[in-house]
Amino acid sequence: MTSSSDLSIGIDIGGTKILGGVVDSHGTIIDSERRDTPTEDGRKTISEIAAVVKNLSSRHPVSEVGVSIAGFMSKDRKRMETNPNISNLEGIEIHDELQQATGLAVHLENDGNSAAWGEFKFGAGKGSNPMLMVTVGTGIGGGLIIDSKLLIGAFGTAGEVGHVAVKHGGDICGCGMRGCLEQYASGNALRRYVRGAIESTPARGAAILAKGDGSVAGIEGAHITAAAREGDSIALAAFSEIGEWLGIGLAGFAAVLDPERIVIGGGVIDAGEILLDPIKSSLLRHSPMRSSHPMPEVVAAKLGNTAGIVGVADLARIT
Repeated sequence: MTSSSDLSIGIDIGGTKILGGVVDSHGTIIDSERRDTPTEDGRKTISEIAAVVKNLSSRHPVSEVGVSIAGFMSKDRKRMETNPNISNLEGIEIHDELQQATGLAVHLENDGNSAAWGEFKFGAGKGSNPMLMVTVGTGIGGGLIIDSKLLIGAFGTAGEVGHVAVKHGGDICGCGMRGCLEQYASGNALRRYVRGAIESTPARGAAILAKGDGSVAGIEGAHITAAAREGDSIALAAFSEIGEWLGIGLAGFAAVLDPERIVIGGGVIDAGEILLDPIKSSLLRHSPMRSSHPMPEVVAAKLGNTAGIVGVADLARIT
């Protein structure tokens, strides 16, 4: 029989969905549940999360639950301070309210840190030190593992790589600053580059438009990735552009952190080498140590969209 010490629950709170999974000590999800994320009162979201936890814990012996959520976290890991996509949870004592509602020990963590820990323990980052994770999706997040420990930082915000400024006076970011890496190298940036290119030269956009609903506004990341695999010039140029910016950002991180391995996750990495190749090239060109030191290994994540659930469940079990 599996004991409660072998299992824990991981919850991933997104802007549209709540995903929950029971995870064993090997990082395998053995049961899961999904619900829509309420868009109104934040405490209704807490109730939905608690319902997922109760359903899963009724079927499996667990005593801990980890909760992964995007946004800037309080250092004590009890609140998510800011997140424009789930603003109804801002400032709510998520940790305490969930712990009271479920009767289980709760660990609350940033989604980038959760994914980083999952990849470090069970995925592409296993055995590396230090390991930097960069998640490239709608926005950009990340996490850093040093000496087998997740770096939280003095004020709880370590790993927010998407909000490092890479362009003085650049585009305004959702965080309120200008020139953040997220504005130039995220999934949103990828779509913006492609939509802009097609609007300026519509005749070149037929292949990408055909993969969606035929409109420029309907172009999604999956359409761009599929077109790039077929050699579409606009799609390839867009991946080259975000790869260039990611390499610039990674060169700065590498100069400070000296990671052995950089793991690239998030939905945009579905493009594989189409994105990794320009990242590596840009990293090499912008690294100040390129002539005297080895470059960090840059690899694709292995756990896909389960990294956050697996990682935060493990953090809950060992914390």
